[in-house]
Amino acid sequence: MFRYCPACASERICFKQNRVFRCPDCDFTYYHNTAAATACIVRTNTGLLFLVRNRDPEKGKLDLPGGFIDSGEGAMDGLRREFMEELGFDIKAEELRLFASFPNIYPYKNISYNTCDLFFYLDAPDLTEKDLQLEEAEISGVHFINPKDLDIERIAFESVKKAVRVFLEMIY
Repeated sequence: MFRYCPACASERICFKQNRVFRCPDCDFTYYHNTAAATACIVRTNTGLLFLVRNRDPEKGKLDLPGGFIDSGEGAMDGLRREFMEELGFDIKAEELRLFASFPNIYPYKNISYNTCDLFFYLDAPDLTEKDLQLEEAEISGVHFINPKDLDIERIAFESVKKAVRVFLEMIY
């Protein structure tokens, strides 16, 4: 990630324990900490809501609504913001239920970000595609998939695959 120390430009900066950059020349220290992210399984009368990713990584694969939590946000606030940004759909925090969390690696522009993904579910029985306004830069489409017709391998990330499996075992 760093070829030169951002503080003193030394080439001797090193990355230790897959989490900390240290410069022996000026004692610059940068912790490459785990980022927090959220995702939500939305259960409707017609199936589970999946988004189709419109950008890398994993463009064209299925994903759940959600994303990274911004500084100063709690998990549910971040998830609500992501729903509004991605789908133009407002959800209430009290309707969300946390059911799983898994580590993940999110590769982006040649950097692998370690994430802690928090998975929620929401029952929205009457939700249809007409209720959604897609952020087309991020999402190319939506599918409401009956769980018995779901091909887990079409899902973008390993943590999301695990969460969907856990949810299906828990609910169905």
